[in-house]
Amino acid sequence: MSTPPLAGGIDGPDALRPLLATVLDALRNGAMARGGPLPAGGPDAVAARVRRAAHPVLPDSGVGAHEALHTLVQAVAHGAADPADPLCAAHLHTPPLALAAAADLAASALNPSLDSWDQAPAASELEAAVARTLAAEVYPAGQSPDALVTTGSTEANQLALLLARERHGPVRVVCGPDAHHSVHRATWLLGLPRPVTVPASPSGLLDPAALDTVLTSLPGPHLVTATAGATDTGRIDPLSDIADICAAHGAQLHIDAAYGGALLFSKQRRSQLHGLDRAHTVALDLHKLGWQPVAAGLLAVPDTEQLTPLAHTAEYLNAEDDTEAGLPDLLGRSLRTTRRPDILKVAVTLRALGRTGLGDLVDRTCAAAIHLADLVEKSTLLELYERPAISTVLFRPIAADDRQTAAIRRSLLTEGRAVLGRARASGRLWLKATLLNPHVTARDLETLIELVEGSTPR
Repeated sequence: MSTPPLAGGIDGPDALRPLLATVLDALRNGAMARGGPLPAGGPDAVAARVRRAAHPVLPDSGVGAHEALHTLVQAVAHGAADPADPLCAAHLHTPPLALAAAADLAASALNPSLDSWDQAPAASELEAAVARTLAAEVYPAGQSPDALVTTGSTEANQLALLLARERHGPVRVVCGPDAHHSVHRATWLLGLPRPVTVPASPSGLLDPAALDTVLTSLPGPHLVTATAGATDTGRIDPLSDIADICAAHGAQLHIDAAYGGALLFSKQRRSQLHGLDRAHTVALDLHKLGWQPVAAGLLAVPDTEQLTPLAHTAEYLNAEDDTEAGLPDLLGRSLRTTRRPDILKVAVTLRALGRTGLGDLVDRTCAAAIHLADLVEKSTLLELYERPAISTVLFRPIAADDRQTAAIRRSLLTEGRAVLGRARASGRLWLKATLLNPHVTARDLETLIELVEGSTPR
């Protein structure tokens, strides 16, 4: 048997071309076989198809590259929840831009590892440039803005708590009712006390007056975590008011802007993030409203000196004499060792679209959510929870109880007709449409409403 070709080097592109044709055909065939946002039949049907396609997982003699690629890629595409389908709108699960996916192929083929400069000379410099640029968007007046590339807001939130702990000792984390679950898990992981949850304001946001009361009575040091784009509702906490309270109490402020951070690209909507630049740390996710393949997260800081506690030395990766000789030290850029160059797809997207192009995608997506909310309000069978803060719309059938609402969602999933999420708010269960597809049309949204209405008790 001949040795399989490699993806890198001068001959790598020629080896990839015929394989990519097989992959692209399999993706198309799988999508056509699925015929909608989700495979029909539910978990058992999907599992059976995948098992058939993958058997045997490890044959004695291989079937060859094209057969393996075509069979398994088609099976996964057939059984995928496709966020590019306008009726797939359950989660913060974005349809990636084609140009970002193409850039990600290059990253995979070159396979740099950003744990030492000699494994990633160009990629490490690109990461540094893009990280500083995006951090400056968050902190335009920062002393030396910088950002760490993460796998998402879970890692970014953990890093934010870690940096606060290293700076202030065992901080008491104080958060709002919409705080991401990763904040609670991070306190457990870091051996910190369980977070104190501040009661919500009448609008459901973190209440600055209640925060003031908690910080007055709770022994410090404090780390307050606010949210700019709640997972269930898209709500944005009153960031500027919260920053005022934190400053008055000398509390550290972290803002989880994984969902809402991309509003910075929109001239029309960036004012919704007023006060973001007053946080000590900010989490961002460009695999949400940035249309990147997973993963594309960041943790931004106003001054690169804040990242000093992450410094670490391993003789084989960043020996002191190598660093003194001018080789960049990468180990302090993450708690991970091996890291792929996720920044390449981000860099390509930023350069290709620019701030205006990204802002247009954000505005299109938010406008679609407003239109969906309008359709719900016009329906005689549905009720709207609240007007969308970003691109999430909560609604439910007026005549359905929570059990029936959950059943409607599962029915649409099992039939492969629509993918909606679920959220509990004000003590009731709601259907959740998280719109992230900038290509969605008014007719697509009308179809979504018709599907839910058609499943609604009369």
